[in-house]
Amino acid sequence: MNNLDADAIRQSLGELVSSRLAGFEAFPEIDSTNSYLMQQVAPAPGQVHVVMTDHQTKGRGRHGRTWRSPPGSGLCLSLAYTFERQPANLSALTLALGLGVIDALESLGVSGVQLKWPNDLVAADGKLGGILTETQARRSGEISVVTGVGLNVDLGGDLDVGGESDWARRVIDLAGFAGEVPRRDELAVRLIDCLGGTFLEYEAGGFGRFIHKWTGRDWLLGREVTIDSPQDQVTGIAAGVADDGALLVDTGAGACSRITSGSVVIADVRGAVE
Repeated sequence: MNNLDADAIRQSLGELVSSRLAGFEAFPEIDSTNSYLMQQVAPAPGQVHVVMTDHQTKGRGRHGRTWRSPPGSGLCLSLAYTFERQPANLSALTLALGLGVIDALESLGVSGVQLKWPNDLVAADGKLGGILTETQARRSGEISVVTGVGLNVDLGGDLDVGGESDWARRVIDLAGFAGEVPRRDELAVRLIDCLGGTFLEYEAGGFGRFIHKWTGRDWLLGREVTIDSPQDQVTGIAAGVADDGALLVDTGAGACSRITSGSVVIADVRGAVE
């Protein structure tokens, strides 16, 4: 698979994002695009700094898990964005960004991708990718976020879920799911445009601008789940998300628990128990 063409990608970005670029960098190899951006000076409010790579050597997921893929087999990119002030329900930003990834894929003709709360991209009940969002508060009241997206494009049969997941027994790539694989350059352009637009829309209206889209993308909806957290364990039927992005779990007898963090174990996924 060809290396990413950084110049072509940058020149193809839409005006909304290209006019707000504080930085745009591409590396043949890097430990982690998120780690790199977290070490850089945050962009000014309303601006975005983009970093992408052909290969991450120490890609990260939630709870310290690793994100592994062979060189050139996927797409790893991160965007840093600074909010002038902390938006309402910042914890739900990852959910909105997941919807932005789906918008990017659909614009390339890839349909049927769903989201597993809070940060996994799912296709045909397999893990297609993931999203990691990290925040940095600033003295001025501004808050900067770094969001990384990892997508499996064409793993060439090397489908090893490894330490990436606590729920999926298999991974899937766009080559196996969509048939015709989008060019990675074009995929990068669409992702950057859609994610940049999501940041701006979220700053304007928070998760309320996105929640109406969540139900149709909610892979957990109606499934029996168990949520493990350091404080508690909750079992019930996934019932969507609240206005602030919390996972709702129907535990029976009219009771509904709000989950803001924890690991999700699925009990009804055609042989995939966790």
